[in-house]
Amino acid sequence: MIYSIIVIYNGMRNNWIQKCFDSIINSSIPCQIVAIDNNSSDESVEYIKKTYPNVHLIINEENKGFGGANNQGLKYAKENGGEYFFLLNQDAWVDPNTIEELVKISLLYPDYGVISPIHLNGKGDALDYNFSNYIKPDKCKNLYSDFVLNKIDDKVYESDFICAAAWLVSKKCLEKVGGFNPTFFHYSEDDNYIHRLKYKGLKIGVYPKLFIYHDRENRDNSSFFNNEAIKERALLVKYSNPNVQNNFKKERHVFTNKILKHIIFGNFKEAKRVFKERQKLIEIYNLTNENLDKSKSNSKYIFIND
Repeated sequence: MIYSIIVIYNGMRNNWIQKCFDSIINSSIPCQIVAIDNNSSDESVEYIKKTYPNVHLIINEENKGFGGANNQGLKYAKENGGEYFFLLNQDAWVDPNTIEELVKISLLYPDYGVISPIHLNGKGDALDYNFSNYIKPDKCKNLYSDFVLNKIDDKVYESDFICAAAWLVSKKCLEKVGGFNPTFFHYSEDDNYIHRLKYKGLKIGVYPKLFIYHDRENRDNSSFFNNEAIKERALLVKYSNPNVQNNFKKERHVFTNKILKHIIFGNFKEAKRVFKERQKLIEIYNLTNENLDKSKSNSKYIFIND
């Protein structure tokens, strides 16, 4: 059984829901859609109920974030016989053969927990810009050069990172890695997931003969990319990575020395600012450290919560 997990948040824009759902429904292989609405303020819920009555719709009374909502869908799909789980953004859609061929290739590459197709922009006339950065030579060996030389192999190309806009997740991966870490509300949950996936001995890769279309060129995510939010997510990603030994005590000591120096020279305003940064560092470390042991454990379905 194949499930497509789609998180919805005000998805009526640009006919996203229709394009997304219809592409899944018209797939060459049966795929049950599980949609999770994150407290949309538009008509997304009513539209889905009326137009797609066969979709299993989970309605949240609050926004649980991208990872949290995906976890709800993954849990439902797993409990109802899911073998493969295709995570797709609401503003993306697939070719008819994309999901079927991804499943076939996944069977040939069981060491890959996550496989992604190529991500094009919404018009399909260029690579999605961010995706193009994920497959650069230093992050995805040989893919660029094989494209240029017209010698693309019929294989999965291993990558360091592919965003979760279109992931085929195997049952084996879900059982070993679990769902998303709910510490991450929106953005960087996929970074954390890939760190944990690799810790469990699995890989993530791209199958370059299949495509999705991701209509995000004009999407406004500025609220998630202010300097403070970026810095906080970077620390969350850093301290929650089970593959890296982070020297938290040394970093905390550096901040303490800076505070003392500012106090000695009478720069109390700067000392207060650095103190706040130190407290944020401790807060984030404690937050991620609570989940670190779970990331390393063999406990199944960790982070999949109601």
